[in-house]
Amino acid sequence: MTDKMLKFVKIGQQTPPKRNVDNRKEDFNEIYDEFITQKAQEQSSRCSQCGVPFCQVHCPLSNNIPDWLKLTAEGRLKEAYELSQSTNNMPEVCGRICPQDRLCEGNCVIEQSGHGTITIGSVEKYITDTAWEQGWVKPISIKNEKSQSIGIIGAGPAGLAAAEELRKNGYKITVYDRYDRAGGLLIYGIPNFKLEKHVVERRVKLLKESGIEFVLNFEVGKDATLEQLRKKHDAILIATGVYKPREIELPGNDLDNIFPAMEFLTASNKKGLGDKVDLFDKGTLNAEGKNVVVIGGGDTAMDCVRTSVRQKAKSVKCLYRRDKENMPGSAREVSNAEEEGVEFVWLSSPKEFKGKNKIEHLIVDQIKLGEPDETGRRRPEIKEGSEFEIKADIVIKALGFDPENLPLLFDAQELQVTKWGTLKTDFDTMETNLKGVFAAGDIVRGASLVVWAIKDGRDAALSIKKYLENIYLRKSRVA
Repeated sequence: MTDKMLKFVKIGQQTPPKRNVDNRKEDFNEIYDEFITQKAQEQSSRCSQCGVPFCQVHCPLSNNIPDWLKLTAEGRLKEAYELSQSTNNMPEVCGRICPQDRLCEGNCVIEQSGHGTITIGSVEKYITDTAWEQGWVKPISIKNEKSQSIGIIGAGPAGLAAAEELRKNGYKITVYDRYDRAGGLLIYGIPNFKLEKHVVERRVKLLKESGIEFVLNFEVGKDATLEQLRKKHDAILIATGVYKPREIELPGNDLDNIFPAMEFLTASNKKGLGDKVDLFDKGTLNAEGKNVVVIGGGDTAMDCVRTSVRQKAKSVKCLYRRDKENMPGSAREVSNAEEEGVEFVWLSSPKEFKGKNKIEHLIVDQIKLGEPDETGRRRPEIKEGSEFEIKADIVIKALGFDPENLPLLFDAQELQVTKWGTLKTDFDTMETNLKGVFAAGDIVRGASLVVWAIKDGRDAALSIKKYLENIYLRKSRVA
């Protein structure tokens, strides 16, 4: 093994080169070039093959990272892909958008020893893109079709992962979604420069070719109630995600040109997909020539500031109430934003929106960090008399997301929710209080990462399979 691996002391860390900043600011294409085969093998060979693989431990999907790195180093790419996709329904997506610096790469043993992490995400992307190019990715082949059917509400990562796993077991799958395309956040929330849409579209196409039915532009509660879907299917999975924007209640909140992040990002992504978007075409949701202020410090805020840059905003500022070290978003994304000209106003919090009919400027308080709160993070405290003013033509609020009122939307008042509005489920089975109705992803755990949604979707599929097998066995005994 040592002739192929353990080369981290001889070979330095290297990521695929980024496109030139001036060039990448002009379009929405992904910013990282592809690894070439030689470099992918070389970087994979740096893996220490440690006894306790902390990269795998800190991956929500427990991806067998050391083994597929070893296979890549040996040039056995098809086997590396097979191993990668055995635990992950969308390795080509995770390789692009996972915050590896907080998960696998951030916990790499050789990173901790000072040699620089293995560039796991880039290798994962390379393996899977090669698999698609070589035709190794095939539709699901069903040997034993089952008569039982499952309805999945939500075509985001949790719903798609569950649909694939259940289809592999021969169940009839129908995925319902209120939007006109499948993919959820992957299509309408994440910009192309992080995840080009053809990557999601080819995955959805594969699922369709595998016999999974998609019913789009379908709203549960409007086109059919939850109870009607329960009568139609043997089991239901709710995987809607969370889309209700968190608000910041400030004076002037009702001024024009103040938008939630998803409204801004969806308009941009729809334009990129070739759709007609009136508010964008009229200039309302277009940042071109405007002073843009984004409030928030997570990955969604980074998507908004970097989208604004590409829309040729006059200036882009990001307000965050803590400092750079306490930013919740990916450090890699913050660095990319800084390279592209985004100005971060650390330790700042908006106090008031000012303007006649539409936003013209913000009154902002300076912040100092006090004692740690119950989460262990230092509590933001306003500095008295420290307010200052920032000019703004458009403000984007990227403060996170909360669940919508599903019992009301689905016309299912009996569906139980937690005090946070997420769906209440059995911890072990992921079943809600309604028999045969399961839930997975952000609608259960709250706004989180795509990789956790995939994990939840896979776990829910396993629980639904057990549930349906028990029903089948009981009917067989009766017969």
